[in-house]
Amino acid sequence: MSLFTSTAKWVTEEHQMFAEMANRFMDDELVPNIERWNQNGVVDRDFWNKAGEMGLMAGAIPEDFGGVGGGIGFDAVTLYEQSARGDAGWGFGIQSIVVHYLTAYGSEDQKQKWLPRLASGEMVGALAMTEPGTGSDVQSIRTTAEKDGNSYRLNGSKIFITNGQTADLILVAAKTDKTQGSKGVSLIAVETEGAEGFRRGRNLKKLGMKANDTAELFFEDVKVPMTNLIGPEEGQGFYQMMKQLPWERLTIGIMALGAIDFAIAETVRYTQERKAFGQRVMDFQNTRFKLAECKTKAEVLRSFVNDCVAQLEDGTLDAAKASMVKYWGSEVQNEIMHECLQLFGGYGFMMEYPIARLYADARVQMIYGGTNEIMKELIARSLDT
Repeated sequence: MSLFTSTAKWVTEEHQMFAEMANRFMDDELVPNIERWNQNGVVDRDFWNKAGEMGLMAGAIPEDFGGVGGGIGFDAVTLYEQSARGDAGWGFGIQSIVVHYLTAYGSEDQKQKWLPRLASGEMVGALAMTEPGTGSDVQSIRTTAEKDGNSYRLNGSKIFITNGQTADLILVAAKTDKTQGSKGVSLIAVETEGAEGFRRGRNLKKLGMKANDTAELFFEDVKVPMTNLIGPEEGQGFYQMMKQLPWERLTIGIMALGAIDFAIAETVRYTQERKAFGQRVMDFQNTRFKLAECKTKAEVLRSFVNDCVAQLEDGTLDAAKASMVKYWGSEVQNEIMHECLQLFGGYGFMMEYPIARLYADARVQMIYGGTNEIMKELIARSLDT
């Protein structure tokens, strides 16, 4: 399958060539390692370097900063090709989000320093917003960044941080003014190498996405240069996060579509081979009808995702529609994983079949990036005007 629809307005010949290259790379370098990564709880660092060598993380980075100067659609292709192999472990989605924060709000020096290294895989990025007592309510974060000469001193902790064990560059949401609520939040970049007072907690054990290293992070008087502030002035963090959330939420819809395509293909193959009561499982009407429903939902989602990518490319994707694609994509993903696993029967409950892992991986899609309940509230607000 492909991310693209035949009528997708944003797709160019370059996107199609990029997809073919990403397709081959994922088959050669990602697929053989998925099971081992899930057992180890982390993706090999060498894989990041290989992806960097192939340019898979550089599509949307400007040429002046080590990229190929394309739009966000190239990152969409990479995300889809990854998830269409049944993988949710490689943390490129967060890497892409970090890149787009820096592209949008970073200084020239910050871009020159970090973007080429993120493109090459030399650096792995992470975004640290969530805290043990604060999830989607970002304005209530307690991590602080207090001025100390030409530096900030960071104090606080973050939890559920994707790429938390391997990240070299972490964008940390912190209060630079504790009296200003959301207007007191800033984003500060922390380079982890040699950062005194920075500590990673254990690799968290999760229901799914086991190959992705997810950690709690601790900051105890971590000294960070004031030049690592993202944006020209303090207090812009909440605004920056709200402006970048549409891409974060669209990545969830894209990865939902890739996982759905993989699950349907695996289920079709299994039901064609598996025999019951003297015939293929595919020959039962219930099987055919269930797969027909799944395929139809996949194609509806594909059209919606392509429409959202096109709107993000031209700058018109608003918060409500981004919330819709996150909410709808993750809901449909979980529905289809449920139906596909059922068609595997008892084998669907066995972890040696990818459908069991896909089922577990899907569940968090309705939680992170803002819970689906919050997505519905944001959508409702757009109606109640």
